[in-house]
Formats: sequence, structure tokens, C-alpha cells
Amino acid sequence: MLSSSMSAASSSAASASAAASSASASSSASSSSSPAMKPVLEKEFHIYRWSPEKEPPEKPYMQTYKVDVNSCGPMMLDVLLKIKDEQDPSLVLRRSCREGICGSCAMNIDGKNGLACLTKVEKDMAPTRVAPLPHMFVVKDLVVDMSNFYAQYKSIEPWLKTKNDDNRHVDAETGEAKEYLQSKDDRLKLDGMYECILCACCSTSCPSYWWNSDKYLGPAVLLQAYKWISDSRDQFTDERLKAVDDAFKLYRCHTIMNCAKVCPKGLNPGLGIQKLKSQLH
Repeated sequence: MLSSSMSAASSSAASASAAASSASASSSASSSSSPAMKPVLEKEFHIYRWSPEKEPPEKPYMQTYKVDVNSCGPMMLDVLLKIKDEQDPSLVLRRSCREGICGSCAMNIDGKNGLACLTKVEKDMAPTRVAPLPHMFVVKDLVVDMSNFYAQYKSIEPWLKTKNDDNRHVDAETGEAKEYLQSKDDRLKLDGMYECILCACCSTSCPSYWWNSDKYLGPAVLLQAYKWISDSRDQFTDERLKAVDDAFKLYRCHTIMNCAKVCPKGLNPGLGIQKLKSQLH
């Protein structure tokens, strides 16, 4: 009985030892297969700060934040949200889609206008400067007042306009509206214009717009004006051309072409403006 009991205990101990050895080997294999932690890479970000709510009022200033760029997403918007979430919730910025579609996060990054969600952060030790869109009234921090820009866009009447007596798009039997059909060739004429997301990166990079933003419509709005002028479905082409044929609205463009360099959608507003001028003369 004693010998049998000792044999059972010895067998149990051997099993426990084998299980522990197996668990250790499994843990070792798991740790070796997991990716190694990236080293800390702290980068400085100098961000424009200004608030109208401060008492007493203070001048705008650049505030420095240090962020480990290896522990956050690759884009500038990721860095800004990390700062807002983990360091300074008072930082104000606009953002929405994160996909380069809405145009909300337009700002000036290292001297060049762009969308924060599409601007990749360089993983080096050189500091990055972030400021609002240039030559715009600042609401707070990185948020600018877009009222004038949108008012100018509204002024070109950016919707399809047809004559009141046009019956080509009404079903003769039912009286219901029909589609405004367009040939493939006419549709292709709108490429390079319809993709504009009205982020204002191009207009706020244009020196002519800086100097005459109260009168000059700017690259973005003029490109959209030309889009409706080029649209075969619109019946107010002559009226639209007459509306922009103005020394300030249109002819302040001097083809500096900053607009084409900064457009996050790869459009060329300067080319559209030249085509618009050629239709007038």
C-alpha cells in the first residue's frame, strides 16, 4: 500500500512538472512571435494658440507639445487628437471624416496648407509647426471663420439652373420631372472640378486672395463657377459668365499657381480659371 501510494504521488509530480515545462515553452514562443515594442520617438509640435475668452486678452502664441510619434497614428490629425485627449483638452480644431472628404481639418502645416487627416507626420526630430489657414479671421486656436468663403460660394449660385419654359425634362404623359441626361463626353468635362471639397486650402494659399478676399472670389469658388458654366445640363451659361466677368471677381488671378500645389485632391484651379477667362475673350 505504501509503495503504491508513493508511486502515484511520483507520477502526479512528474505530470505537474511536464505541464509547467509545456506552459513555459508556450509562453516563450508566444513572446518571441509578438512584435517588438517600438522605441520612444518624441517629436516637438509647435501649435498656434489663441482664445478670445482669455481675460485679460492675450496675443496669439505658439505652444509646444511633445508627442511620441511611435505610439499614435501616422497622420497630423492623429497627433492633434492625441494631444487633445492626453495633454491639453482645451486645444480647439475642426475635424470630421478622417478620410479627406469633408475638408474640415484644413490648416497650415510646416508652411503648407493641407488636410491634417491626409498629412503624414515625418518621424524625425525636426519640430513641426501647425497654424490656422493663413489670412483668415481666427475663431479660436486652429479654427478659422469660413463665413466670407461660403458667402462667395453662395454668390455663384452653385446649383443646376434651367429656364422656366423648358419642357424637355417633363414627362408628356404623367407631367412628372425626368432625369437631366448627359453624354459621356459632356460628363468628362466636369472631371477635375466636381471633386472639390471646399476645404479652402487653395484660396488661402493665394496671395491675390490674401490681398482682395473681400472682392476676389478665389481659386476654389472660381473653379466651381466654371464647373456650372461647363455643365451641359445648365441653361444659364451666358448669365453665369456675365456674373464673374469682373476686374476683381475674376481677373485678380495672376496664375501664381499656389492653388494647384496645395490642393489635397490634386486639382488645378488655376487651369480652370484660365479656361474660364478664355470663354470670356
